[in-house]
Amino acid sequence: MRQPAPPASPPRASRPTLQSVLRRAHLRLAFVAVAMAAVSLIVVAVIALRAYAGNNLNLLARSLGYTVEAALVFGDRIAAAEAIGEIAGKEDVAEVIVTDGKGLPFAAWQLPADSAIARLERQVAGIALPGPVTTLVLHDGIVVGHVEVHGQGRQFFGFLLGGIGGILACLAISVFGAYVSSQRLLHNIVAPLRALADVAHAVRRERAFEQRVEPVAIAELNQLGDDFNALLDELEEWQNNLREENASLEHQANHDALTGLPNRVQFEWCLERALCGAAETGQRVAVLYLDCDHFKEVNDCLGHEAGDAVLIGIAARVRMQLREADLVARLGGDEFVVMLTPMREAASAGRIAEGLLASMAPTIVLPDGRTVATTMSIGVALYPDHASDAIGLLRAADAAMYRAKRAQPGSWQFAEGVAGPA
Repeated sequence: MRQPAPPASPPRASRPTLQSVLRRAHLRLAFVAVAMAAVSLIVVAVIALRAYAGNNLNLLARSLGYTVEAALVFGDRIAAAEAIGEIAGKEDVAEVIVTDGKGLPFAAWQLPADSAIARLERQVAGIALPGPVTTLVLHDGIVVGHVEVHGQGRQFFGFLLGGIGGILACLAISVFGAYVSSQRLLHNIVAPLRALADVAHAVRRERAFEQRVEPVAIAELNQLGDDFNALLDELEEWQNNLREENASLEHQANHDALTGLPNRVQFEWCLERALCGAAETGQRVAVLYLDCDHFKEVNDCLGHEAGDAVLIGIAARVRMQLREADLVARLGGDEFVVMLTPMREAASAGRIAEGLLASMAPTIVLPDGRTVATTMSIGVALYPDHASDAIGLLRAADAAMYRAKRAQPGSWQFAEGVAGPA
């Protein structure tokens, strides 16, 4: 039965960076602080201005009452209208109404509101300023009329516009200051964290354990960097130890523990690579199979420690007779093998074999001071003359070595198929 497809996982939301979070927090804090301060100042200013406007209207109403007192007594409406018009036109007044002692209209003055701004001013004044102020007009202690004054609100409206503009200006300055402050703070906080993240990424991707985080001014971030560097120190030490152990294990797997020469596995791998290169270039590769004569008698008569010293001495002498590009390995016991590459002619391999035999002529001094004389038998095989692969070349050289040992210990021979001196 066909299994239903698993539901698709929702897309992973992108996380905000620390820099964006801190910047938004600074801007939000600056906006809230400025807004609260501005609102508080405006509320206090409105209360104070409202009280001031109320007192001003009371004073103006009294002044108008004194002015129109005579006109009310003598019933001169024209004089009253001219008087209140002359005074009200210079003040922040929208309307003045004068009534007589019976409450009947006597005179009035009104500021024209022919523009949208004037109408808006009156609406704002009606909401924010105190209501119309009414005062009595007395003559010899008798009420002869009333004066009612309505405020215009132009000063209040101008103050309100100025306050809003001031708030916006302060808000802009505060936002700019918060931005500059946040940039400086981000440089002090985000930059060290970003440097630490860069080092962590380099360590994770490139294994660059040698990198370190630089010291910073902030104590907590500096402590974090120190702890991170201490962790890197441990990781670097662990990596170095692991590399040394791997190198040691690799060396042990590919080299002889006694002589330090490559072992059979390493030699065969190198020989196969050399044969592949020789197949492309058309050059020869020579293999020399070396076996120590009468080595068993050395072990039996002088002991294994003496035998080990003899093998170490033979390995050193063989290595000294070879070129830098040549390779010598210990196959096991008293058997050694040499690879000569490149080899242009067979006679060169024969000359190197003779040089190796000659290097064995001096006796080997043992650690206890005794000396041992030793000889070697060598078999020489060439690629592609005697074999086309590594195993065949080693077998041909081994067979030639045994023929040389049987014919005359301490001599060398070519593999069958190539003539050479015995």
